[in-house]
Amino acid sequence: MTQQETDRIFEMAWEDRTPFEAIAFQFGLTEQDVIVLMRRHLKRSSFHLWRKRVNSCISKKHLHKRPTGINRFKSNLQRQITLNKISKR
Repeated sequence: MTQQETDRIFEMAWEDRTPFEAIAFQFGLTEQDVIVLMRRHLKRSSFHLWRKRVNSCISKKHLHKRPTGINRFKSNLQRQITLNKISKR
């Protein structure tokens, strides 16, 4: 995995509205793989803050926590995501 791909996974993991399923779709990593990656690369306190946020009611990281009307991985304002591994900026 390149540094650019790892950075994008970190961005997606920190975003509240990006579910783990979107990371799995783009990069092939399960939720457990993302947790291991974050644990390995973050400081202990940062990892605990991230896990606390993911498991809070604010975060929509799990599809079952999202309202039923939301059926997309991205904002309408975001550019179209192609099947490229890394989204274009």
